[in-house]
Order: sequence, then structure tokens, then C-alpha cells
Amino acid sequence: MKTLLRLLVRLFCRFEAYNTRVLDTPGPVLLLPNHVSWLDWLFLGVCLDDDWKFVTSSTTAETSWVHKRMMVNGRTFPVDPASPYSAKHMAAYLGKGGRLVLFAEGQISFTGSLMKIYDGTGFLLLKTRAKVIPCYLRGANRLLASRQPGWRRWFPKVTAHFGAAIQAPIMGEMRAAKARAKLTNWVRDQMVGQQFQVESELGPQNLLEAIDEAAHRRPGDLILEDATRKSLTYRRLVAASEAVSAKLIPLVRGAERVGVLMPNIAATPVVILALWRLGKTPSVINFSSGTAVMIACARLAGLKHIVTSRVFLTKARIDVSPLEHAGMRLIYLEDLGITSMDRVLSLLRASASLAFPRASDRGVGLRSDQTAVVLFTSGSEGVPKGVELTHGNILANIRQILSVTDLEDRDRLFNALPLFHSFGLTVGTFLPLVRGLYVFLYPSPLHYRVVPAAVYDRNCTIFLSTNTFLNGYSRKAQSYDFRSMRYLFAAAEKLQESTASTWSRVFGVRILEGYGATECAPCVSVNTPLMPRYGSVGRLLPGMEHRLEPVEGVAEGGRLFLRGPNVMRGYLNEDANLKFQALHGWYDTGDIVTVDEDGFLFIQGRLKRFAKVSGEMVSLTAVEDALAGAFPQYGLHCQTAVLSQPDDAKGEVLLVATNEPRLTMDEVRAAVRAKGLPNLCVPREIVVVHEIPKLGTGKVNHRELLTHVEGIRGTQ
Repeated sequence: MKTLLRLLVRLFCRFEAYNTRVLDTPGPVLLLPNHVSWLDWLFLGVCLDDDWKFVTSSTTAETSWVHKRMMVNGRTFPVDPASPYSAKHMAAYLGKGGRLVLFAEGQISFTGSLMKIYDGTGFLLLKTRAKVIPCYLRGANRLLASRQPGWRRWFPKVTAHFGAAIQAPIMGEMRAAKARAKLTNWVRDQMVGQQFQVESELGPQNLLEAIDEAAHRRPGDLILEDATRKSLTYRRLVAASEAVSAKLIPLVRGAERVGVLMPNIAATPVVILALWRLGKTPSVINFSSGTAVMIACARLAGLKHIVTSRVFLTKARIDVSPLEHAGMRLIYLEDLGITSMDRVLSLLRASASLAFPRASDRGVGLRSDQTAVVLFTSGSEGVPKGVELTHGNILANIRQILSVTDLEDRDRLFNALPLFHSFGLTVGTFLPLVRGLYVFLYPSPLHYRVVPAAVYDRNCTIFLSTNTFLNGYSRKAQSYDFRSMRYLFAAAEKLQESTASTWSRVFGVRILEGYGATECAPCVSVNTPLMPRYGSVGRLLPGMEHRLEPVEGVAEGGRLFLRGPNVMRGYLNEDANLKFQALHGWYDTGDIVTVDEDGFLFIQGRLKRFAKVSGEMVSLTAVEDALAGAFPQYGLHCQTAVLSQPDDAKGEVLLVATNEPRLTMDEVRAAVRAKGLPNLCVPREIVVVHEIPKLGTGKVNHRELLTHVEGIRGTQ
């Protein structure tokens, strides 16, 4: 019978199983697969010896003919989910050397992704010290016999990937409930890690191939839209990129890197895909940084050609003549001369290639370790650095995020973050194109009244933003504008308590704070609905390692170093790159963090954002958090930022820059002390500025602010 079933799944689902030798592990052992379809038992059963038993609900076992048949053959271990003794019965069986298959989620996933793990799994490991074999069933969520929302098929390809048999960590002396919870989280980490590893090994190895593969599955789906009402299906996206690449061939010949100076419109990812098709590396330029910085970045990347748009330059009032004087050739999209016939022919070619794909047609030989994009750091505290992110870096980060979130085919992502920023590019653009989610690109996050209305109008379920922009939207949005929101991710700067409270109270939306860096492609950690911890920036994504180095004057935590598949290839800046390469894969974030016992990261601030006051290290970020939203009497427009200045007596002192001239030192002292901060954290001076300068990502431009403040103080 097993031979027949194995033949059927091989015939209809092209089923393959990997690392099946681990299934010979003697008991006690638990096999823990993800549970995404009604046929999961079948795919596993054809791989297992007869002494393996499937843990099933006794109710289901009595009503399902399949389970009845399995009971006759002795392949099930029925338990009553309502009975507190069920886990004890399983523990007793494992204690005798038994081998069990346990769907630890307790039900078939309603999302197609891993759902919560019941703590009964942790109880079994605590009581029996059984070994664990994580298993990832890949593709089974697309069966018609699944609950996967979105597209499904009769016979998708399904594979089973068995991980190594591993022993759970010893919990030591702690309460049983706490130990059980820790072991349950450990189990989830192993299952998530198995998924990430498998997808990294078997999935496409470059972004162009990954997007083309998604396009092949759903060529007619609307995938990309912008504020100009330009909308693209996958088929039209592929066709447009091929048409643009054909016109760019003679214009960028001989160039390794090509600049991209474009806003958040559908044409921007089209240009990036077109450059990949030509084997070129796009260098995305920050147009909000000013002409001098743009020239410096372009020279750093060795750019001779920059793709841009006349309409965009006119509307944004950007003078590109200095770029031309610096020897760079501007290529305008409007001048490419793409005719109606070009569009028709490209659409026909795209339709044919998506209908009958060949692996050799996708990716044009792009390697996983080949640079996909060059991005430039924000430069909030110094000169921007050029960061080389490979296809492997970005794909790894996308897969890391997908392994810990339950994003669905029907989700709709709204992205107003600039594409020259790694958060907006990777999470806001590449991730939805690879995963198959609709994405709406909006040109500016500063339109505080328009953005909420656009989110509401497009019925978007995923929104990316920063603390600064979220504060702006909360002042202008109607309370119903975010009714459809499932995920609101905030990163790029510290999420302030007042912001999180406002969004929770006014819009009923929980902000999920994350942490990242351009050098990490960018996401490092993130809170999720399944594992949130307020005040933290979440747990490290799978596949990442960290270490903390002590910092003089900092009692708790240390300087964060990171390593993982999403960490950059290197810097374009020679000095910075030499320092990075000397760390042998580790990236020095320059951030001071603490990590709690469950692995959640708490950011204390950048090392450069610490001041040494009377011999003690004071976090400027912590003081800014204390002042944020502390002065409602002056309205929501009141903004503050904290800087440090040298002082002969104390080493350094703090000062507050604000755009509110009525703010007093007494109010500042009261706000700092209300947060329980010591007197060392109380600023000694207020400097009134016309406005707090911001970067394109919404961060405070501390470098420009410090120069401005020093100028004001110098004239006093």
C-alpha cells in the first residue's frame, strides 16, 4: 500500500523527500512538520516506518475514514485535545522510546504560514528529553486540500525536507511553566530556521529570477500601481522591463553601474529590472540629499550614466546641471523612444516566456553573490557610504521576513518610503514583487493628509513607515482610514511611546517596531503579532548571529555586531570597507543594545548618540524619547531633538533644539524626571530653531541640526 501511495504522490505532485536517513533516529523522538493541508499525513506517511505514529484528535480519528484506516493499521496516536492528560499520555509513550509525528500547530494553517505552537510541545520536551526532527513541507499549502487563502492548484509540486535530529536545550532551575514556554519558542525557532534554510537552498538565486518565477505563476495579476494611475500586471511588468532594457543597451554600453534617479513610481522598479536584464548594477541615488551629496555619491560609485525622468525633475525642482558638468550623462525615460509597436512586441515576448519559461531565460546568469544594488547610507551623522547589497543578501532578507510573518496573497502593501532607502526598496518593493503581493507606490511620505486617504482608498493591509511620518499622519488622518490594516511596520528610527499610544487609541492599530541597517539589506529584527514585546525591536531574524562588545561607561548591554546571509558584500568607500572586511563577515552596527533572556533586542541608542556627562554615558535617544509628546499644551507641531556640546566642567552637556519658542527649561526638566531619568539626563539649555531638519526617511538630520545650532549659539 505504501508503495502505491508513494507512486501516486510522485506522479501527481512530483513529490520528493530530502534527508530521509534522519527518520531512522531511535526514540524517543518527535517529528514536527508544518501543517498546511489535509494531505500532509500522506506526504509524511510514505517516508516513515510503520512504528511512527501520528498524533491525532480522537474525535477526528473516529469520524474520518482515513484516520479510521490508519487506526486499524496502528499508525495513529489518538488524544483528546480537551483532556489535560493527553500530553501526559504522549510523554509516557515517548518515555518508552516511542516515535511520534506531532503537528504542533494543532490545526491546519489558515494562512499557509507557520501559526502558533501549542506549549504542549514544550511540555513533552521538558518531560521526556526527546530529540526533535523539524520538517518543512514545501508547496503543500498550494494544494486545493489546504486552507491557503489565494491561489491554489490541483497538483503543485510538493517536497518534504527533514532537518537534523537535535536535542532541546536543558532549562536548568526554573519554574516548569517558564521552561515549557522557552522550549515551545525553541521549537518554533527550529521550524522557522528549517523553512528559511530550505527556501534559501531551493529558491531562485537572484532577484530577477525570483520575480520572473512569481510572474510565471500569476501573469495576469495586478501587482504594481502608483499615484499617476499607472498599473502593471506581472506580464506588463516583465514586458515593460524588457522594452526598456532593449532601448538602454546602446546607451549604457561599457558601464558596470548605472545611476537611478527616480521617485516612487512604477517606472522605477521597471528600470531596475531592465538594468538587471542587461547585467548592470543599479545605483539608487538619494535625490533629497542635495546636489553636492548626489555628486559625491555618483563619483563614489563611478557612475557615468544616470537614468531619470524629465517630468520628475521638473516637479521635484531638481537641478541636474551640476551632475552633467561633473561628466555624467543623463538618460531620460521620455527620450527612449518606446513606440506602441515596441510595447506590443515586448508584451508578446513576455507572454510567451511566462507561458513557457526556461531556466536559462531567467536571471541572465546573475549570481547570488553578484551586487544587485548600490545604496547610500543616510548620512545623518557623517558622509554617506556606498553599500553593495548582493542578490543573495536581499533575497535572504526577504525570506527571513516571510518566515516569521503570515503575509497572504490577498495582502496589499502601501509604500510611501523612498526607494533610495533600503527599507522602502527591499521591504516596500522587492518583497511584494517576489512574494506576489500588490504594492502601491506613493511619491512622498510627507503628504500627511493624502497618504491616509490613499491607504483607505486602496484598501491596503500592510503599511511601512517611520515614527516621524506616523506622527504626521495621526494629526491629519480620519480614524477610519486604517480600518483594513493588518501589519503596520515602523523602523528607521526609534518608535516613541506617544506614537504607539496614539495609533492604538485613535486607529486601533498596533505598530510593530523593527530594527535594521542599510548594510543588512536592511531588516535585522522585527516584532510580529505572534511574538511581540513592547519597547523592543523584536527578535533577530532567522539565520542571523549577534555578539555584544562592552562599552566603557555603559552598565548594561554593549555594542552590537551582526553576521548573517543578509549582511552586505562591502562598502564602496575604501577605508570603511577595509574595516568591514577585517571583521570577517561581522558588521559593526555602532548601536548600543541590550538583549533579554528571550532574545528580544532593546536599542539604547547609537554610540555616536551617547554623551559622556560627568564620567557617565547618557543616551541622547532616551532623552529624546522622554521629551517626545510631553508638551501637548503646545500642539502636535512641537518638535524636539537632543544634542551634546563639549563642556570644561562636565565633559559634555545636553541641549534641546526645538521649534517651539514658548518651551521652558522647567517643562523640560519635569518631562525628563517624569520618565525616571537621572539628573545627568536633564538638558542645560534650549535652542530655538525654525524647524528640525529631517532626512528623506524622516530621521532627524543631526549633522545639519548641530551645524545650525552651533551657528545660532555663536551669534548669541
